[in-house]
Amino acid sequence: MAAASLELLGQGDRWRAELRGDWSLDALAVVEAAVAGLPGDLHGILVCDWRAVEAPALACVWTLLDGLHGRARRHGALEIRHDGAPPGSVATLSALLLQPSAESQAPPPRRRLGPLGLVGAWSVELARETRAATEFIGRIALVATGALRSLRALRPRSVSRHVYETGILAVPIVALIGFLVSVIVAYIGSQQLSRFGADIFVVDLVTISVLREFGVLLTAVIIAGRSGSAFAAEIGVMRLNEETDALRAMGMSPFELLVLPRLVALLIALPALTIVADAMGLAGGGLLCVTALHIPLPEFGSRLREALAPTTFWAGLIKAPVFAVLIGLVGTYRGMQVRESARELGRLTTLAVVQSLFLVILADALFAVYFNEIDF
Repeated sequence: MAAASLELLGQGDRWRAELRGDWSLDALAVVEAAVAGLPGDLHGILVCDWRAVEAPALACVWTLLDGLHGRARRHGALEIRHDGAPPGSVATLSALLLQPSAESQAPPPRRRLGPLGLVGAWSVELARETRAATEFIGRIALVATGALRSLRALRPRSVSRHVYETGILAVPIVALIGFLVSVIVAYIGSQQLSRFGADIFVVDLVTISVLREFGVLLTAVIIAGRSGSAFAAEIGVMRLNEETDALRAMGMSPFELLVLPRLVALLIALPALTIVADAMGLAGGGLLCVTALHIPLPEFGSRLREALAPTTFWAGLIKAPVFAVLIGLVGTYRGMQVRESARELGRLTTLAVVQSLFLVILADALFAVYFNEIDF
């Protein structure tokens, strides 16, 4: 078998590369030397004649094509052709070398949008988000409607696990925050009311503020940061690992297995945690009234009963299921949006917490206005 060789024939703008001999992997050094010896200013048309090549190795073919296409990229005036039924690897490697580089594929610089353009871009993004959220809520509604027909479809074991994680494990932090915030409210209120000799009204302040607002609001904020972020992160990791795709391939619905149990668990856990926060809030306010304001415990209890209206406790508890739905929907929705990378997972988890807090506070404000209008 003859040794590998490369002979360049022609002149001007028409060239022919005569390739001969054994082009196996043993001839790689010879091919590299031959390619390095080619003129650097080749231009025009270059035809590679492969008819006399024996046992062409992929590495040798790549070395030749890479050298020729490198000259073509540098000078931009060299057209490479092949003759003599070249091996199949030639076409594949040529296609790879002709692909544009990452630098050439970079998107063009974005145009700076004016005020009207920014409004238009924001409107398009808002419409896209609204459509996606509506579709998500619709799927959950369909799954929930089907689950109501069968207790098994509600996944009781999964619901109980999430109730434990989102509810029972959150009792210490919810109780502590409710207790401390109530103490702070009572202490600051006493400083102001003592100027008028109205220390007894600290009991009214603590009772109404804790039962109507602080108990459920603080609980929702804690759950949004604790469980809402966990929902987004857990489902997001499953999306990155393609576990949700595997569920679909097995004929299972990710909404039934991953989303609905978390929503049901929050609907159970958040009202229960609100009651815990209310109880600890009243205990914290009562402790400060007894120790710092020297209000006897029987008098505190009597004043507390007088301050309670029939709707005081229920005004706070009614908000809990609404807040639970908002937190659960946002957390699971953002988790199901994760697709690309761990960075996207972190961004959407943060976004889930921020949006949950915003929606909870907005809903609380709307409840306050509505309850005032109906005198509730």
